[in-house]
Amino acid sequence: MTTETAAAGTVLADLTVMLRELLEEHGLDDAEIGRDTKFHDDLELESIDLVTLSGRLRDHYGDKVNFAEFIAERELDEIIALTVGELVDHVVASLAGKA
Repeated sequence: MTTETAAAGTVLADLTVMLRELLEEHGLDDAEIGRDTKFHDDLELESIDLVTLSGRLRDHYGDKVNFAEFIAERELDEIIALTVGELVDHVVASLAGKA
């Protein structure tokens, strides 16, 4: 297993915890969360939920991970189709200084 793969697993685990906390507020904490999970279609997250998630990412990882910038680079249909795996990859790249 490469360091990046291990990092992606750790980030996925961290993100799953953050998403479960967010979903719990909506009574959806039993949702399946994996790399292919879509924020909009599968988790039913709204834009305000993504703002909350952005804050949690910054609190957890610091300023290296800029979720707002990551989202700003996408078209609306790309944001709607955004998967957990895409965000995991962004966080891993950001922490490695590649984003």
